[in-house]
Amino acid sequence: MLKSNSVSSQLHVGSMPGEMNKRVYLKSRPGVNGEPTEDNFCVEDCETPSPDQLHDGEALVQTLYLSVDPAFVCMSCTLQTFKKPMLSPSGYNGVYCHSQTRCCLNEDSGAEYLTPLQIGDTVHWLGIGVVTASKDKGLDHGDFVTSNFDWPWTKVFVKAANRLKKLPKESVQERPSLALSALGVTGLTAYLGIKVKGHVSPAANQTMVISAAAGSTGSLAGQIARAEGCKCVVGICGSEEKCAYLTSQLGFDAAINYKAEDVSSRLKETCPDGIDVYFDNVGGDISDKVIQQIAVYNKDVPYPPPIPTSTQQTLAERNITRDRFLVLNYADQFDEALQTLAGMLHQGKLQVRETVMEGVENAGKAFVSMMKGGNIGKQVVKVADM
Repeated sequence: MLKSNSVSSQLHVGSMPGEMNKRVYLKSRPGVNGEPTEDNFCVEDCETPSPDQLHDGEALVQTLYLSVDPAFVCMSCTLQTFKKPMLSPSGYNGVYCHSQTRCCLNEDSGAEYLTPLQIGDTVHWLGIGVVTASKDKGLDHGDFVTSNFDWPWTKVFVKAANRLKKLPKESVQERPSLALSALGVTGLTAYLGIKVKGHVSPAANQTMVISAAAGSTGSLAGQIARAEGCKCVVGICGSEEKCAYLTSQLGFDAAINYKAEDVSSRLKETCPDGIDVYFDNVGGDISDKVIQQIAVYNKDVPYPPPIPTSTQQTLAERNITRDRFLVLNYADQFDEALQTLAGMLHQGKLQVRETVMEGVENAGKAFVSMMKGGNIGKQVVKVADM
């Protein structure tokens, strides 16, 4: 269900007295190569905490929105920088960026900074909510808050105030869910990936290709690339509806439906001068086809995920540089990047579309749907009204 988001400036949140709280917990694991299903999750009623249960330094929080991301995506990318003298003032002319997915649902999350869930644990990831009571001097009733990867999939909860991040009301009050997309880790991944490793410059005359281009990160990356000066932006996605969305609303020059078109042929048509920047959100066969059309560059750096021998040969023959990018390593640039993203939103340079599913009890369903490509833009779960 697709909705536009608008909220009142007044706060009317929190469970009514006697209303039962709900939580989503991990019932089973999909397995390393298994496809997540709704059966991996279970919903149960639980106690609704009250303000008189708070200890010093704690806050009572009402969830407004939950973020749903691929395989509880670790916001890391592997970026490939290609050096072509004479084209870019910086000396660089592109980037191969692969968004890694490691699943917190399995015993090995694949990331040192993410602890895998245990069976029976309340699922946690990213969310935004509002403080309904506080016993911490840094948080007041009505403050908007988020947290780093440990927001529980539950309606109401108590959390230590030092585990919560207070958000500026002016940036999220009208549309809180933006803190989970353009003004959150998703936006930071797209923006800093392009700026820090992509070396996109108007003078470089670059062509950029983005896979999963109609998803939360890809749709932002394409718009940012256009705003930063790429001459041509091409998106790869999985339906005609998504292709139309990219070209008619987001300003992509072309879009390729990988389910209905020959990707290699369409890349040659849409990128006749070759591909300079590749922002990859999927890996696999699609990425192999894109890499085959990247021009010759000057050095090679090993890349962790396994790739076919033919692709390895292409990398070696064309001396393509691969460099891993983890957005969390650039925390010192977050504030400036978020200001830039907020400005782009205000100026109308960024559009953020959301696929919204209602109710915390449907969080697992939303996750499975998103993994199957059921979303356009950012998939979120709306838990409470403002």
